[in-house]
Amino acid sequence: MKPLVIATRKSPLALAQSNQVAALLRSSLGVESELLKMVTTGDRQTEWSLEKKGGKGLFTSELEHALVAGEADIAVHSTKDLPGDMPEGLEIAGYLPREDPRDMLVIREGVSSPALVATGSPRRRLQLAMVFPEAKFTEIRGNVDTRLKKIAELGVADATILAAAGLRRLGIPGWPGLQFRPFALNEMVPAVGQAAIAIQCRAGEGVRWRAAFDEATHRRVSLERAFQRALGGGCHTAVAVHATEDSLYFFHEEVGLRTLPLGPDDFTAADDTAARLLRHFGFKV
Repeated sequence: MKPLVIATRKSPLALAQSNQVAALLRSSLGVESELLKMVTTGDRQTEWSLEKKGGKGLFTSELEHALVAGEADIAVHSTKDLPGDMPEGLEIAGYLPREDPRDMLVIREGVSSPALVATGSPRRRLQLAMVFPEAKFTEIRGNVDTRLKKIAELGVADATILAAAGLRRLGIPGWPGLQFRPFALNEMVPAVGQAAIAIQCRAGEGVRWRAAFDEATHRRVSLERAFQRALGGGCHTAVAVHATEDSLYFFHEEVGLRTLPLGPDDFTAADDTAARLLRHFGFKV
């Protein structure tokens, strides 16, 4: 059989995630694969402000085009990069088991309350302002190690915020001159799909791979993405949704941070649940 072609970004984190998918498919289904390494618009435009330009599809479109054109069989994405609406002709085959979804405050040693924080995420900025109300903010771009060097060595800011899952997948438990402090879910709600690796394929082909992937992650992320679809928006909108098996953590710039209990039935009709809870929060959907 020809190897399965996996479309992936070229960043170190994207390659680490795609190699995880390849290893899982080999061990669980006996499928060999090869990586099609691609550069996305978001990777090329390193000076863009994702908040001002909008980040919808900037890190996913080229991979999706490769699927539609038949150049790749599946594509691997950080789920938080995926827009809520799936392009016609494509679907999510499944997800790897979710890693630690929390955000991590990366702060210079000796600093207890950062005066300047580097982040381009409105979601992170507005939530962090509730923890450190005196902090000022500046933008930052680049791969994980680039951001760490900018804080530790170049001193562009006192702190930044990174996903705990990305640090773990890259094997970075710490960094000279920096401290890593995880936020609780009720301090900073993660982005939709944060820490989940999504495997995308052509519509109707997902059944071939689904048995290899994690059903619990699929249930929870599907509910989070239902909120994303209902609300719309991209990197310029401060919205965050995270579902556990029994709790929903929600943040939106208009209503602040909320927590609600979830029951088993809430996962069976994700779009209905999202619409009902958004109305509860005061949104017209």
